Amino acid sequence: MTKAIVLGGSRGIGKAISDSLKSIKIDVFAASKKDIDTSNLDSVKKFLEIHNETDILILNTGGPEPKPFSSIIEEDWKKYHNQLFLGFCTILQKIKINENGYIFLISSNVIKEPNMKLIISSAYRAAFTEVFKVLSKEYAQNNISCINIAPGPINTDRTKELIDNIKEFEKTLPMKRLGEPEEIGNFVKAIVENKVKYLSGITINFDGANSSYIF
Repeated sequence: MTKAIVLGGSRGIGKAISDSLKSIKIDVFAASKKDIDTSNLDSVKKFLEIHNETDILILNTGGPEPKPFSSIIEEDWKKYHNQLFLGFCTILQKIKINENGYIFLISSNVIKEPNMKLIISSAYRAAFTEVFKVLSKEYAQNNISCINIAPGPINTDRTKELIDNIKEFEKTLPMKRLGEPEEIGNFVKAIVENKVKYLSGITINFDGANSSYIF
């Protein structure tokens, strides 16, 4: 049976992806923060002692609270350096992705449109995106597809933490609504179920036409 590991799989986008993959009979381990905390490298290493091989890997984690640059302290940088960058790098170095597999990175639209309130997230998510892009060429040799999904405003607890008045914010969006986590889950499911392999090394802007950039 095809196996999948979904980080942050107990809520939000991660849970939606987990549920979608389970619906096509994939054996999913939906990891919560209790299973692996990517900001803690000891937690990452312990997780990898048990979960060291899979067919599908979903790299997904939350981000920092919004802070102006002047109020960011050294501990913030260290924590999210691990959570958003080094933890994921360690996972990719230690875990085996089986031939013909998939790696999905759930990043953020801040990799293309940096946010003043989310400077840490913008910096480290962009940095790991560069690593992921480079590695996609190496993984391609084993027919492993690497897809970076960059969500915009999605109906999750994280979005509610960042935006005070959701209803007013929705009026500013092209589709007049937030995206639903299940839409991302169904996208991942469609790629896997239909064995789409040549779509690799790419970033998908999942934002309901909200962004202004072309690429």
